[in-house]
Amino acid sequence: MSDHHSQNTLYLVQHGEAVAESVDARRPLSEAGRATVDQVATWAARHVLAVDQVRHSGKLRAEQTASILAARLQPPRGVVAQSGMAPNDDVRPVAKTLAGEAGSLMLVGHLPFLARLAALLVSGDSERSLIGFRYACLVGLVRDADQWTISCVVPAHLTRPQ
Repeated sequence: MSDHHSQNTLYLVQHGEAVAESVDARRPLSEAGRATVDQVATWAARHVLAVDQVRHSGKLRAEQTASILAARLQPPRGVVAQSGMAPNDDVRPVAKTLAGEAGSLMLVGHLPFLARLAALLVSGDSERSLIGFRYACLVGLVRDADQWTISCVVPAHLTRPQ
């Protein structure tokens, strides 16, 4: 995993816990959600996850999650909003974009989108249930030639300092 240049690395992160729509229609991260994302970001930085760019769906909870992660990981190409990553969007356009890119990316988004994207990349079937995402869960995928494989699944609770 140390040689990022011969392979593509993709990290998928579900946004942190957000407040209920009844509390705030924009659904920002809750205090607990913010704290958990910061804990995951600290863990990721300590394990030297090299990320060229962090992309998010543009929804507030994903944008806030991406900003916290980027503050720790310092991606050289920054943080950008990417259309087509809403919870129920078709995953094929994003999968197609990824096929043409090199380097290491982090996508911060929502369910069911992230689960469908991971399933499509790894198995070719977006409806296959492969990974149990939870809030602030980090999933690593690696592409060698044209085959994506899952390199790690890190649920937020495993990143708590010992």
